[in-house]
Order: sequence, then C-alpha cells, then structure tokens
Amino acid sequence: MQQGRERGAKIPKGTRVAIVGFGRSGRAALRLCLREGLNIRLIEQNPKALTPEEAGILRARGVEIFVGEHKPAFFAGVRYVIISPGIPRKTIVPFIDAEAQCEIIAEMELAWRYLDNEPVLAVTGTSGKTTTVSLAAAMLQAQGLRVFLGGNIGTPLSEYVLDSRKADVVVLEISSFQLQCCQTFAPRVAVLLNISPNHLDYHADMAEYTEAKFRLFRWQDENDLAILGKGLEQVEKRFGLRARTLFVGDVGRFPNTQLLGAHNRINCEVAWQACRFFGVTEKNAAKAVAGFSPLPNRLERVREHGGVLYVNDSKATTLAALGVALAAFDRPVRLLCGGKFKGGDPAHLLPLLRAHVVEVALFGASREVFEKAWGGVVPMSWYPTLAPAVQALSTHAEPNDVVLLSPATASFDLYTSYAERGRDFRRIVEGLP
Repeated sequence: MQQGRERGAKIPKGTRVAIVGFGRSGRAALRLCLREGLNIRLIEQNPKALTPEEAGILRARGVEIFVGEHKPAFFAGVRYVIISPGIPRKTIVPFIDAEAQCEIIAEMELAWRYLDNEPVLAVTGTSGKTTTVSLAAAMLQAQGLRVFLGGNIGTPLSEYVLDSRKADVVVLEISSFQLQCCQTFAPRVAVLLNISPNHLDYHADMAEYTEAKFRLFRWQDENDLAILGKGLEQVEKRFGLRARTLFVGDVGRFPNTQLLGAHNRINCEVAWQACRFFGVTEKNAAKAVAGFSPLPNRLERVREHGGVLYVNDSKATTLAALGVALAAFDRPVRLLCGGKFKGGDPAHLLPLLRAHVVEVALFGASREVFEKAWGGVVPMSWYPTLAPAVQALSTHAEPNDVVLLSPATASFDLYTSYAERGRDFRRIVEGLP
C-alpha cells in the first residue's frame, strides 16, 4: 500500500476539467472549479437537469456544456474528470482514450485538494456510517468545537471549501463510490465500521468493493488513527495500514441512549474513540449520546400503539442491514420486507428469522426471492404495496410485538428513494385507527 501524507496538488489554472453530473455534488464542484480558474466542461445525460437560464449563465462564464448520452468527444482533451458519488467510474472509462493523460477523481478528492489545514475525521462502512458521523459531530460539539458535517451524508465537501466559515474538525461520511476515485485523501482519523456484500451492481466484485473501502487508509501515516470494527483484523492484514490501528467492539460504555441494538452501541463507541483524538472527554461524549435521537429511517421509533411498537428501518437496503435490525429486538417481530433486491442469499438469515420473527408481510417486488428462501419457516403473505401489508400486520399484532419495516432491498420498485418509502410508512402508521 502506498503511503504518505502529502496532499494532492491543486489543479493548475486553465486546466481543462470535465464535471459529470449536475446534481448537488456536481454543482458544488463546478463552483469550486470556477473559483480556481479552471477550463470547465459540464457533461450531463439528463437534458432537464439544468434550465436554459442556468445554461446561459454558465456559457457566459466560459463553461462548455454537453448534454445527452456520453460520447468519446465529450471527454476529448480533458485532463481531469470529476464525478459525483452516484456515477460509477466504470461507466465513464469506456469513453476516455486509453492513451490520454486523463484522471478520474471524485468530487471529494477535488475538494480535499483545496482544504486548508483542517483535520478530517472520515467514516465509511457498509452500514452505520450516517449514525456514526452524526454521533461524532454531536460529541465534538459537546466539547465546544466547531464542526462541519458533510460528504456522502448530504453536503458536498466542495461547499465547505467555498464557505468562509471554517471548522475545527471536518467530519465526513464517505462511500465506496467516492473512495474508488480518491487518490490522495488522508483523514487524520479514518473509520471503517464493517464490510458486507453491497453495491455489487456498482463494483465488479467483493474484492473491488473491499479495496475501495480500504483506500480510506491509503495515505495515512503513523501520526494518524485508523479505527476498524472487530472482525476485520484478518482483512486489515492484507492492506498493511501504517496509521495507529484500533479495533472497536461493543463495550457498553454509553448505556443512556435512545438508540436501539448492539450495532448502535458499537457506533457510539467508535464515535467516541474517533473523537478522543481531538480531545473529547468521555463525559461530553456521554452527554452527546444521551441527547442523540435516532436518525430517520434507521431503526426509528414511529409510534407505540396498543403495546405494539412500529419501527421504520427503511434505510436497511441489504440483507446484512436486515440482520442487524432483527438482532436489535428482544420482542417478537412482525417484519415488512420487499423491493428491488440487491443480491445475496436470504437463507443466511434463517437463524435470525426463527429466533425473532413471528410473521413476514412481503410487499412490492422480489416476492419470489424471499418466498423461496423463507417459505415454511414463518407465516408469510404478499401485498402489491406497503399500505395493505402494514394494515395486515397491525391487525395480527399483539401487545409487546414490533412491526418492523426493514426491507432488505432498494426502494425503486415503488418509491424514488428509501426516504420516500420511510415517509410513506410513517404516514400509514400514523393513520392507523
């Protein structure tokens, strides 16, 4: 593994760069590139992504705009291609001349090169990233530190770089998509929570996915801190981390919390171990944990009615996330599951199903996947949409039961996002008689 703390060089003024995608990350990257005097080409497949007024303003500032399906001509003569988190690198590579001196970088990498000297705390992992970075930000703030919280959680790092207000610590959630196109990113504290099969429609295989995650540690040195979840010891040995390395599990340090499950106890411990690096005391960390509310769509308590607890875990888009959710409860679970299946073997969850689940209501797509794996193990039914599935489980539920939306799938069969699916679940539950 290559090592070193040298930050990637700023891109020389006048260099031709292509920004692919005009969503929030692309817009932020474009503004940063304009500030730095770069020669900008905007490439956007969706003709409705920018208005004629926006296009006119950008062209007046010298930005070339290419709209429609990608073509090699769009990328000709470009030195850097800057991509947003949702754009797979593999979809861009075929359009770039193999002989050209062209580098594909993430918006995160671009912004990193223009940070001043603010220390970065960055978190990745298959699950738990958003909760952990949010906990870390709360702990740092409880210590009286100024914090920027962003990255994959919502606010691009480029927006922070453009802001005149500066933080004592920059806290970033970072995905495998972003890491795959980071060349020099080197956080002072880097956290890898866990790795399980995910995004294999984006990455070639688990080896590529794992390598992307471990790029988080690639440029750290012995003055930095690397935190990994217990169970990753053997994987870590393959990558030869140079930073001081700490493996963290559940030690029950913060019992006063609204968060459900052992995985969230680990998230609390990881956040504090990361924040200790910046001087956060255990007292202030505990204060932050006690006041921290579960994030929407992540084992979120929606309502307790007639002794039945309704929980929204719409963010659980993988089988691994469903397994974590089931293990969080010592009450009988009536499970809502279904949607666009992302891969894996549901049969691996049979021990957890037998231990925790008394009924499954499937909804939407992937009915055949779950019925084949779980049929005959627990009572199962199927509904075309979420509302009748919730209503059925509500009718069957008894006091002390949990009605849990933890779909183990993407939402794109019925919804535009997991967040929309979660909102619909809350609406249905709040409307129950």
